[in-house]
Amino acid sequence: MSADLRPVSAASVASWDHEADVVIAGFGVAGASAAVEAASAGADVLVLERAGAWGGAAALAGGFIYLGGGTGLQTACGFGDSVDNMTAFLNAAMGPGADQERIADYCAGSVAHFEWLVDCGVPFKPEFFGEPGWEPMGDQGLMYSGGEDAYPFNTIAEPAPRGHVPEMLNKKQGQASAGFMLMKPLVEAATNLGVQTVYDIRVQSLIVESDGRVVGVTARQYGTDIAIRARRGVVLGTGSFAYNESMMARFTPRIAGRPVSAVEQHDGQGIRMAQALGADLAHTDATEVAFLVDPQQLVRGILVNGRGQRYVAEDTYPGRAGQLTLYHQDDKAYLILDDEAQEQALASQTPKLILRKPKWVCETVAELEAEIGLPTGSLQDTVARYNAGAERGEDPLLHKKSRWLRPIGSPVGAIDLRHATGGFPLGGLRTTLSAEVLHVSGEPIPGLFAAGRCTAGLAAWGYASGISLGDGSFYGRRAGRAAAKA
Repeated sequence: MSADLRPVSAASVASWDHEADVVIAGFGVAGASAAVEAASAGADVLVLERAGAWGGAAALAGGFIYLGGGTGLQTACGFGDSVDNMTAFLNAAMGPGADQERIADYCAGSVAHFEWLVDCGVPFKPEFFGEPGWEPMGDQGLMYSGGEDAYPFNTIAEPAPRGHVPEMLNKKQGQASAGFMLMKPLVEAATNLGVQTVYDIRVQSLIVESDGRVVGVTARQYGTDIAIRARRGVVLGTGSFAYNESMMARFTPRIAGRPVSAVEQHDGQGIRMAQALGADLAHTDATEVAFLVDPQQLVRGILVNGRGQRYVAEDTYPGRAGQLTLYHQDDKAYLILDDEAQEQALASQTPKLILRKPKWVCETVAELEAEIGLPTGSLQDTVARYNAGAERGEDPLLHKKSRWLRPIGSPVGAIDLRHATGGFPLGGLRTTLSAEVLHVSGEPIPGLFAAGRCTAGLAAWGYASGISLGDGSFYGRRAGRAAAKA
């Protein structure tokens, strides 16, 4: 453990450079939500942001917030949902080890959280986007974002779209997306409540009293060491450890060196500061896995492994397909689709730069199988079985929806998806439902709170787009309220 991470005794601090009731490290979605709630509770709030501006990874994200249970947006778009239905889905989709108590808590508060976002000025257009995609092509506000309508989840819970996306005109996928329109109103709400911010400052360690209570942080700004006092509590909203090479190598080696949906400030600093005080961790080996192929292509083909076999319904959540590919198929996959399927994908609204071109194209499946180097007869058998089912409008093996079933014809090609995955870690600090950071003893660390991707939130070994921004903002609010009352 580096010396600069070790807790500093409050008695050793000669003077305080800044002080506030609540000090928040990080001005992403967790930090902004915490700031709004702490200030609304009457606390004097100071946010410390390592970058030169607010936003974090959230401002660069597609903007999904995973909400349900019957939000106003779901109702306006004609979809019914319930807390129990949402809970059933998340208990299945968030993977082995997911915290069912936390999921129940989040689902019960989901409608109220949506209304809070709207009250903060986050805009949502009451229009449903029903096409496959990483995010809506336009400014539509609602979309399936976790494979809710795909097998096996459509047999576990009644499908309902829960990907709530802030309205943003003239957005560009991957360059300027709706995460900005989530963050801008939250930051403005915080600023209007009197929240103060210091930029270009990197938190270094926690400051503690002799009884173990956290009363501030040390930080460095422009080469100068600074001490900041927190009269009531410190909130960590510092993001994941995606850019910490040693932590990634230790906990999530399969995605090391391939971070996705993270920013360079996500280096695990907040996690390690809390660890130095004895904080507990959870799900540090769990990851979201991005699959770098457009869903418009994925749904129209069949995904096969290195043995020429299908292993996942192609119309499921792409992150689920990516996770199964990386961890269960040795990161080897090929997307088989014919010329007509490729043309249909090209005709979709997807930006053409995102669509992949086949690496191999042949007149017959047998020739394609040989070109790829798959076991003789393997792909031929897979395609024959798939085509026979598609002719009947069914997929008895993996239950792809009939909407996407069409026999594969000629010419036929294969998109090379070997090592076409990246991702980000889902684990972090273990917290209570009030966002208190837990010591390894199981007791809360007094004065220390955390939310967002520096914590182990809703997701364990599963994911749905919008979970990070959802639980980051939801438990960020809890952290702000709890710190203000501490």
